[in-house]
Amino acid sequence: MTESNYSRKTRITRWSIFKKQASRWQMGMLPLLLLLSGCAETSTSAAEKKTEGKLASSVQQSYGPPAQVPAASRNAVMAAHEAMQAKNWAQLPALAQQARADQELGEYPMFWYLRNQIRSRSESIPAGEILAFLEKSQNPYLHERLKADWILEAARTGDFATVRQLGNVDLNNSQVNCAILHARHMGNSRVGASQALEAFRPGNACWDMMRQLSAANVLQWEHIQPLLRDDIEYDNKANARRYAVMLFSPAQMKDYDALIANPKAWLSGQSGKAQSQEQEELRTLAFSRLARQDREGGYAFLQSTGNTLVSAKNRQWILTQFGLVSVLNLEDRSDQWYRQAGEGFRLSEYNHAWRVRAALRQPTIDWPWVAKTIGMMPPAQQQEPVWTYWTARAQQAMGNTAAARKGFETVANDDHGFYGQLATEALGRKITLPLQAPASNAAELAQIKQNRGLQRAVSLFNLDWRPEAVAEWNFAIKSLNDRELMAAAEWAVQESVYDRAINTSLLTQGDINFRQRFLAPFEGKVGQQARNVGLDPAWVYGLIRQESRFVPVARSRVGAAGLMQVMPGTAKMVAKKIGMSDFSMSDVNEFDTNTRLGTSYLSMVKSDLGNSEVLATAGYNAGPNRPKRWRSSLSGPVEGAIFAETIPFTETRLYVKHVMSNATWYATLFTGQPQSLVQRLGTVTP
Repeated sequence: MTESNYSRKTRITRWSIFKKQASRWQMGMLPLLLLLSGCAETSTSAAEKKTEGKLASSVQQSYGPPAQVPAASRNAVMAAHEAMQAKNWAQLPALAQQARADQELGEYPMFWYLRNQIRSRSESIPAGEILAFLEKSQNPYLHERLKADWILEAARTGDFATVRQLGNVDLNNSQVNCAILHARHMGNSRVGASQALEAFRPGNACWDMMRQLSAANVLQWEHIQPLLRDDIEYDNKANARRYAVMLFSPAQMKDYDALIANPKAWLSGQSGKAQSQEQEELRTLAFSRLARQDREGGYAFLQSTGNTLVSAKNRQWILTQFGLVSVLNLEDRSDQWYRQAGEGFRLSEYNHAWRVRAALRQPTIDWPWVAKTIGMMPPAQQQEPVWTYWTARAQQAMGNTAAARKGFETVANDDHGFYGQLATEALGRKITLPLQAPASNAAELAQIKQNRGLQRAVSLFNLDWRPEAVAEWNFAIKSLNDRELMAAAEWAVQESVYDRAINTSLLTQGDINFRQRFLAPFEGKVGQQARNVGLDPAWVYGLIRQESRFVPVARSRVGAAGLMQVMPGTAKMVAKKIGMSDFSMSDVNEFDTNTRLGTSYLSMVKSDLGNSEVLATAGYNAGPNRPKRWRSSLSGPVEGAIFAETIPFTETRLYVKHVMSNATWYATLFTGQPQSLVQRLGTVTP
């Protein structure tokens, strides 16, 4: 027997065992798991240990010519999609039978039906039907997605034996990973604190895991307290309270809620040295909240009472909270609070970054202090392109030419974005396209078009089912090499799925194709609209790439629409100003309407902000009044790179960097000439 046949036989045998168990569960012949769903599980049976993590191994991605799809079967899939959207779940099983001959998308109707059965809490999970689907499935993504949904629901109800038997899932899903770790812990397998913290992302399954591991003392004070402080610092009250419940007693939680509501009043009732680490922590958190509510009065109160109420180490951290809130309000005094705090204590990466930005905002930059504050960061954070670049800038300013050059070379070689471009110019070079890999040849394209997962994704895109299509595409490209990724990106270009083309090409490590990464679709029409209102087409393309990745039907969670993500109120205002008398909101996604409105608005913002592209880019994202306030806070002219680095809104700061970097690459592609990001950023004056 060959190894592959042996593995298949083993898989079928294990499935048979699990399927029989599932049937018994449904008939009530094996009540153990139902009992476990209502109480904490404490042991793992010998049978479970034998099959733990072994069942339902992933279906392999296959290759072959496009399937022949009978029209009737595809019509059944489309009818099932309509029924799914209308929540007519009872129609799906019959449609699933009719869709079976559709070898591309025929599994979707039953997948939608079973997924709803899992998520619906009014009925028991049809374990036998799910296992039958998983055993027969030839769609790796649906196989893993349905298994993941079952794991999440089983974990939610405390059915950890099922989670363990289903095993791992080939999806990058933090909640599923947390559910699996939770199940292992409940089955007496050792789960370490580092495993849990690495897997954790806020979400129900991860919070359940954290609570259980905290109750079991796997996660202890030293693990949870930094997380609590980080969310207090980020003003995420909901998550902070979840951590607080793990650290404090019910009586102490009353104090916690009181200090969050009114820290000054609560602190005024405290006296003497703290009698426990919990009381010390509550006082420390209260002072940090004072930084948000009353920096002047809070700092005076800290100076007068802090030496008594909190330890010297905690006073250091408290001072960084005053520095953080101050720099987020663009106050120059923030740097003094950071300096007063000193060093030798834990800070979040977020606060480490803002300590450096506070130094960069000073009227006269103390470059040795910039280098020192970056040196206080964790090693991995120091090595990020942003901090490698600013370290090199500090070394350059201090006359350490060799060290500066080494840092700039590192960033220029490793990063093709904002900091790589800045580093290139710091080395005295203009920005030019890096060496381009050869385009995909006919054989590579023919081979990638045999990929069943990508075939399904393209069919889904052609049906305008973007959520399903994007999920299938992303799953299918996970294990592709550089040449395969480039070929997949080229196929996406041919299908006019530009966002997948860009995102797929961005995944290549050695072979780089900037004409894929910086597509300029729509035959120059965007450029013409830009020129009509006096804008640089490269800048407009850079903005659209960041806003929508050239998806005309893109819509944000706040209602921004189309290629240029125009907000409804903005669309109406601009349409009125430019005399678009026939404008209707139903047309906002239409190409000509959207680009005319978007470019006209961008031109208005740019004119209102002194014709600065960097300010106008910030204004397009955050509203034009915010960059006016940010600019007015400056004590003197600053280079555009420092202005961009110190934008207090994380989303806008990243957006500005991406758009300006994009624009520089587009200008390089459009003109064929070397470019300057530094010149494009310019200088920002108060």
